[in-house]
Amino acid sequence: MSLIPKKGTVYVVDDDEAVRDSLQWLLEGKDYRVRCFDSAESFLSRFDAREVACLIVDIRMDGMTGLELQNRLIENHSPLPLAFITGHGDVPMAVDTMKKGAMDFIQKPFDEQQLLPLVERMLEQAKESFAEYQNAVNRDALMARLTLRESQVLERIVAGRLNKQIADDLGISIKTVEAHRANIMEKLSANTVADLLKIALGPNAVKG
Repeated sequence: MSLIPKKGTVYVVDDDEAVRDSLQWLLEGKDYRVRCFDSAESFLSRFDAREVACLIVDIRMDGMTGLELQNRLIENHSPLPLAFITGHGDVPMAVDTMKKGAMDFIQKPFDEQQLLPLVERMLEQAKESFAEYQNAVNRDALMARLTLRESQVLERIVAGRLNKQIADDLGISIKTVEAHRANIMEKLSANTVADLLKIALGPNAVKG
């Protein structure tokens, strides 16, 4: 049996030790794995971007603020769902964070009935977001196996160009185009053109 609770990981970032302790006690009591940080900087240096998790962060902190942390995660294309802890005066600011993708904000003092459904929603979102993120990483790794010429051929296949048109575009023979197509199919583990398009364009691009 795994020693890690099945419900998922919740990161808590707040420079108030009492708030961290309160959240940790509440969430661990509901079988969540909780990892607390006293600053945004320490969180960024230690969190695992590959982990399915969510983040609860205070808006106002010494050093990097919660808003600045959100911006950094956006810049890094992180799929980590987050929510903010706010004081009453921070509500307009918190609303603005939701326009940037925050899932919600919790006003102090917060209670179990408010917090737990939000954490559950964030972790459900995390499972979907991290699956999409991992698919994108895997796709990029596959695409990186192609040579420059193979990438040029693939780009034209995706655009619907025929072999003869691709040959004319690139100034190569049709047989060379066919050879490149075969190599592309093999490197991307695609059995059909539809498979190829799904890999090149993403899983939602081609409908069955």
